[in-house]
Amino acid sequence: MTAGTTAPTEPLSFDRDQVRAEIDGTLDSFLTLKARTAAGQRMPAEVTRVLRDFLTSGGKRIRPLLCLTGWHTAGGQGHHPRPLVQAAASLEMFHAFCLVHDDVIDQSHTRRGLPTVHRALAAYHHHGRALSAADRLGTSAAILVGDLALAWSDELLHTAGLTDRQLTDVLPLFDAMRTEVMYGQYLDVIATATATTPATTQSTLNGGDSAQSDPVGRALAICRYKTAKYTVERPLHIGAALAGAGPSTLTALTAYALPLGEAFQLRDDLLGVYGDPARTGKPALDDLREGKATVLVALALRHASPPQAEQLHTLLGRRDLTEEQADTARGIITATGAVQRVEAMITERYEQALRHLGAAPLEPASAHLLREFADSAVRRSA
Repeated sequence: MTAGTTAPTEPLSFDRDQVRAEIDGTLDSFLTLKARTAAGQRMPAEVTRVLRDFLTSGGKRIRPLLCLTGWHTAGGQGHHPRPLVQAAASLEMFHAFCLVHDDVIDQSHTRRGLPTVHRALAAYHHHGRALSAADRLGTSAAILVGDLALAWSDELLHTAGLTDRQLTDVLPLFDAMRTEVMYGQYLDVIATATATTPATTQSTLNGGDSAQSDPVGRALAICRYKTAKYTVERPLHIGAALAGAGPSTLTALTAYALPLGEAFQLRDDLLGVYGDPARTGKPALDDLREGKATVLVALALRHASPPQAEQLHTLLGRRDLTEEQADTARGIITATGAVQRVEAMITERYEQALRHLGAAPLEPASAHLLREFADSAVRRSA
């Protein structure tokens, strides 16, 4: 993959570190106010504290960054206005909700190198309780913290100071994004939990397209709804809509975003099995222990010999999977050629996104921002 070298022809106010600082400052101010209100009402202080710790523990702020990038693609110039920054910050708060609940569903112990919210709350509320009781309490408390993050993401959006016209334009996009990612997560849970997906679910996954009813097609459909639309397309749409973008701009952004979002998730699937935990912030055992129904695994099972497939089936989804067994699973996946096939799919989608970007009616400077993001999305190691 060769990155484009076209330089922006006009300056953009888009220092990524500065943008992240603006987003983080907005979230910090919001949570400080919530903590002060909770203290005045004698509400548990750990709720805002654990959410603040989670939000400040890392994260690339991809969705807020893409929201602001979308604003530039639709003609936004100069310093980012405060309402825009707060609307972008609401995407990060919504993402916190998704991740907190996702970690509960996956029974993950770490995220970004630190305990997940449900593990942190279990430790906080241990106080002599039996370990199982503390774990149940931590899980229940984390679900509620995630629910608060969902409610507060909506509050951030509605108190951002957007005009009536801006709210009218972006609310349907927020609603669509939330629905899409929930369905994507739901379908992911079903596909991971069942060795054979029921025919009715296959139809839902693939929009009734029987040609996509195989495990690879189902995994790609999940990838589109859980990641491509949620992580790339909708944040770009929301930012562009806040700048008054018309349908042609949104269509052009979709053509770029969907293949790139799939490439982003395919890279994530590889990192989930082969990544360095010191860089990814989570064990390389989690996806294997959960038996995640990824494109990588689906391709491995499709091209495995009968003995390889049988052995892989015995390893995937084992909560007690050891490092040695994980190495065995990785060896089988590699031997089937699944890694090379996924790398080829990443390259194909990356190149498709850049072709659409080259044909899009965007200013060169805006296209340059999107090209930079494409490069970082597919080449990342964390």
